[in-house]
Amino acid sequence: MSLLTKNKQIILYGLVLAVFAFILRWIEIRFLLADEDEDTYIGFIAIIFTALGIWLAIKLRKPVLKTVVVEKAIYRQDFVLNHVALKRLNLSKRELEVLELMAQGLSNQEIADKLFVSLNTIKTHSAQLFEKMEVKRRTQAIDMGKKMGIIP
Repeated sequence: MSLLTKNKQIILYGLVLAVFAFILRWIEIRFLLADEDEDTYIGFIAIIFTALGIWLAIKLRKPVLKTVVVEKAIYRQDFVLNHVALKRLNLSKRELEVLELMAQGLSNQEIADKLFVSLNTIKTHSAQLFEKMEVKRRTQAIDMGKKMGIIP
């Protein structure tokens, strides 16, 4: 993002102030307000800056709403295991089982309890699984597994 787009309101406010200062100076030079007393001149400036302050406060208080539409493919067909992808990843049966249980939303401790192994064993399987699938998180592994057709 450029500096102009980041600070658009500040730059606009500064330009408006510069234009008003120029107009006031021009009026003074043309002697339109030179005969008036100084309090009128100061009051005129105060009214202009008060109006600009109110306008700016209204602009800054408006919430900026941004709607983001996220589209994600949903695979709702009968599951058929993709043996080619499974062989290419070289996942063991236990690693595939751990991935399937991850996809069901189980925690590492719940997976360990279900498979009758220790928590450290599940963490080791998970680390090997992530390394083979070249991902960093469970959600990435589950998403990739579904896309590749190795888990339902």
